[in-house]
Amino acid sequence: MQYITIYFDDRPLFLTDRVADELLPYAHHDDTVLIDEFSHHAVNAMIHEMRKETVHAGIFVGELQALKHAFWKKFMVIKAGGGLVRNGSRELLFMLRRGVWDLPKGKLDPGETLEQCAVREVMEETGLRGVQLDGPLLETYHTYEDHGHHILKETYWYNMSVSGEQTPIPQQEEQITELRWVLPENVGEQLANTYPSIRDVLTAAFPLK
Repeated sequence: MQYITIYFDDRPLFLTDRVADELLPYAHHDDTVLIDEFSHHAVNAMIHEMRKETVHAGIFVGELQALKHAFWKKFMVIKAGGGLVRNGSRELLFMLRRGVWDLPKGKLDPGETLEQCAVREVMEETGLRGVQLDGPLLETYHTYEDHGHHILKETYWYNMSVSGEQTPIPQQEEQITELRWVLPENVGEQLANTYPSIRDVLTAAFPLK
């Protein structure tokens, strides 16, 4: 792993041991913040900058595990599990929550494994039965504020599948208003109105254009 991406709203912060080729477009952007000298003051400064809406992205270069440890100490870390679910027709399950396309996920309960959490959340939010865990996909990270606390959510994503042609049922108390099966080649509408971390999940599973 060459870098870790943390999203501040839709703004990515890359923690990296070097500026890899895929980060060059960000590095060359006028509104990207680049720091390559590690200190606790520099970590605080980067977090401060990433909260500004005028910032395009952040790149912090250093020893990756040391950077991760330093940044994680600045947040209350919450772990979650989620799934990219396929049915027997190759379709992927998307949910419309608060007007944005998303994937089923939720917070880890005490005593659960991440795998158990991911399957439970998928079943609760979609009403699907017999959800099969097919293996890990990736981890995503995003930050938000909650009653004065600075939260960093670690979401562990898994490939999942269900047999047959089940009709999902949205969990309305979670503000899910629609569930839709979509073929991978037809996800344009969902990609146009989703979160950057969800795009990362899809990119990890499919070579999206």
